[in-house]
Amino acid sequence: MTTRRNFLKTLPSAGAAFAVAGHVLLDDAVAHAQEATPLEGHFHPKGKAPSAHTKAVLDKARKDLPFSDTLDFDEQKRGLIAEMPKKQIMADAGHVAWDKERFDFLDTDEDFDSIHPSLQRIARLNQNYGVYEVRPGFYQVRGFDLSDISFVRGETGWIVIDPLISAEPARAALEFFQEHVGEGRPVTAVIYSHSHTDHWGGVRGVVDEDDVRAGKVEIIAPRDFMEHTISENVYAGNAMNRRLFYQYGLLLPTSPHGFVSQGLGQGVSAGQVGLIAPTRIIEDDVEDIVVDGVRMIFQNTPGTEAPSNMNTYFPETKTLWMAENVTATLHNIYTLRGAPVRNPLRWATYISHALMLYGQEAEVMFYSHHWPRWGNDRIQQVLRDQRDLYAHMNNQVLHHANQGVTINQIHNVYELPESLQQTWHTRGYHGSPEHNSRGVIQRYLGFWDCNPATLIPNSPEDSAPLYVQMMGGSEAIIKKGLELHEAGDYMMASEVLNKLVQAEPQNQPARHLLADVYEQIGYQQENPGLRNSFLSGAFELRSGVPEGESADTSSPDVIRAMSTELFLNFLAIKMDGRKVSGHQYKINLSTPDNGEKFLIELSNSTLTNVEGYLHDDPDLSMTINRTDLEVVMAGEKELETQFADGTATFEGDIGILGILATAMVDFDPLFEVLPGTRDNSSEQPHSESFQAEIGRTVIE
Repeated sequence: MTTRRNFLKTLPSAGAAFAVAGHVLLDDAVAHAQEATPLEGHFHPKGKAPSAHTKAVLDKARKDLPFSDTLDFDEQKRGLIAEMPKKQIMADAGHVAWDKERFDFLDTDEDFDSIHPSLQRIARLNQNYGVYEVRPGFYQVRGFDLSDISFVRGETGWIVIDPLISAEPARAALEFFQEHVGEGRPVTAVIYSHSHTDHWGGVRGVVDEDDVRAGKVEIIAPRDFMEHTISENVYAGNAMNRRLFYQYGLLLPTSPHGFVSQGLGQGVSAGQVGLIAPTRIIEDDVEDIVVDGVRMIFQNTPGTEAPSNMNTYFPETKTLWMAENVTATLHNIYTLRGAPVRNPLRWATYISHALMLYGQEAEVMFYSHHWPRWGNDRIQQVLRDQRDLYAHMNNQVLHHANQGVTINQIHNVYELPESLQQTWHTRGYHGSPEHNSRGVIQRYLGFWDCNPATLIPNSPEDSAPLYVQMMGGSEAIIKKGLELHEAGDYMMASEVLNKLVQAEPQNQPARHLLADVYEQIGYQQENPGLRNSFLSGAFELRSGVPEGESADTSSPDVIRAMSTELFLNFLAIKMDGRKVSGHQYKINLSTPDNGEKFLIELSNSTLTNVEGYLHDDPDLSMTINRTDLEVVMAGEKELETQFADGTATFEGDIGILGILATAMVDFDPLFEVLPGTRDNSSEQPHSESFQAEIGRTVIE
């Protein structure tokens, strides 16, 4: 977004660099608030202890929630065969890919007054770390990543379900499994349950692609898997990457005052993400096949937790795999990193179908996060609760909306029924009732609350100075903000202080007081995404966005999997249309090795393409093999170089590429979220003009 501000250079986030000079202290009370003694044990010198108001909120949760129900702990530890002794798994590149040791503080009996007790409970449940028997022939390795990896005994080898996020943890999980259970039998098949990275990214840690090509290993996925696996990461990928820093707390140290758990699992591994294309797609709504001698009934569930998704039933053993459609939490209808809002009614309907198709007889139910459920009564209870969770949210949010409750009110009006509030596996450890209820209205009605004053609002930085002036200036706002902070009215404090920070991004006392407010709100959150977002905001307000950090680059596998159409669409997003105003071109693109052809047109400052057509009289025709185009997409070679060395050929005006190249923008992977937290004068990473930049892939 274009802004008229001149930003103050922020400081890096390590060591003595946390010290901030140039505070303008407005009065003694504010000075005291900003110069409080550093809290012992906090990762940040300006970090604050939980206030009496925050402690009261957490104490109430301890009294109101059903902590006497410990069945989850019994199920979580059931079937343990061996605990993993190594706390760290190294990446092939030399860094730590997975560090379980950082969560050791959770293994004490201490109730931390900076962690919501329900969040602390799920974090302790996520401390499982080893190989477990689900039932004879079915096993899981848990705690090696955000997701779990599962193994099913086939006639000749092991069938792997969802091989984690990255190769190194997946490889370590396979080796540990082989040591204690696997008997050295080979992997004969891999099943990707759905399109999010934590369910396929570690595939190269468990199988060799040569074995897949030779037909020794089958890779099975739901319909439209490849399309959604890539497309969900591309169009808004850079913005999504930045938002991940908040939802997943990627900059927060793991500690009682920082990152605690991601709810679905403890955290996200940092190894090498890979992708091997499926060899078999489950196309039918319900499909019954045999894999390495094991009969499986697949149930496609598109548009639920992921756009490409499927459950699996093993009828011979009455074992039900619910992928991520059912876990031990309320999931995201609207996900904070950003994604199309999911359909909660469809989600509930597919759970109902699973309940009727398989749940009437299933004896064991397991999934890609958390731990299994045993016994048909327990399975039916969980399925019904989870079904009702999403159906209630859909129906009752719309019930309120049809009575005039808006997207800006619903999170303060909608409540889950008491029965679901008192059920652990429907608590909000990934989704929350607050942001999901707003998501339902967004899905059906959009962002507008029907008040004309909010239809075409001013940008916050434009309207904030007027608010500050009318509220009496910065001194009055900080004084009031401090009063609200001391009174425990943190949400109202955040609202008035945010106006001041928007108007005066260089006002350090205002930023630090807003950070104090965000920190208390974060401590009070049960939901990890909400906690991480508020604490990340506090971190950046205090220290700025650390320089030198950037989103992970995509693996070559993911780049290769991007369709040519998707790549061309991404270039249209990457192009700043203002820079090609007045230009009009017709371009043909042919890729002989896969037989594709595209008609590309630049007109009205817009780049469009249509597959399967070519212009009769183009301004430029380009011929390049798709495999050579992938080198350009990965940023390993410029397109112009391909033409110069004869790898590709052209006819017509090659200068058009230069004009387009000058309009291609490099997206800043750490763009400023909160005012005054980023040095926008520093040089940003540069990519090749026609490089596809996916960044971090979607994890859920």
